[in-house]
This record gives sequence, structure tokens and C-alpha cells, in this order.
Amino acid sequence: MTEITDDLPARLMHEEHAGWRSIVEGRGGEHYQRVMTRDALMIIEGAVLGRDDILAAFRGVAPWEEYHLHEPAVIRLGDRAGILVYRAVARRGDDTVNLRMSTTYLIDDGAWRVAAHQQTAA
Repeated sequence: MTEITDDLPARLMHEEHAGWRSIVEGRGGEHYQRVMTRDALMIIEGAVLGRDDILAAFRGVAPWEEYHLHEPAVIRLGDRAGILVYRAVARRGDDTVNLRMSTTYLIDDGAWRVAAHQQTAA
């Protein structure tokens, strides 16, 4: 059984970077379909997406070219879950976005899974 340890902030940042790297590599939809729980939601401006909607949403946009994560903070939720909150700056061509984000992770079948992801323009 996987449990939360004192390295929870590092573990959740590792998971979050894996998601961002998949987006930069053009595999964001596939990544999130794989790592999200069955009933997970992704909350973005103007939409709430379930797992089945995520792949299509990522296909509709070009991947980000680079990203940077700032001001990470972790909220522990019991012994098998946590929320990673941070600010992200991402760039694609001349388009740069500054976002406030939170990702709720929980342990499911021995692996960290995304239960909810939210992003808001900063």
C-alpha cells in the first residue's frame, strides 16, 4: 500500500511535472485519461470536462512549448490524498498564460491519480 510520507510535496510536484511534460510533448489528453480517476473532473474556463472529454479538448489546441511552476503548496487530505496548488506560466509562440491551478491527487490501486484539476487565469 502506498502511503503519504514527508516527501508528499516532492511526490505531487513529480506527478504534476509528468502531466505538464505530456502536454508539451502533445500527449496531454492520453496522459490525463490514464492518470485520472474514473469519476475525475477537469475544471477549465467555461467548461467542466470528464475523462472522455479530455482527449478531445487536448486535440483541439496546440501543445505548450514551455512551462514553469511557481509557488507550490500542498494541502494534505488524510493519509491517502493531497491537493497541490501552484501558479503556472506557459508559453506557445507569442501566447503566454499565467494560471492559478490546483490538482487533487489520491492513491488508487497503489498509484497516485488525479481526482480533480482546476485552473483559473491569474
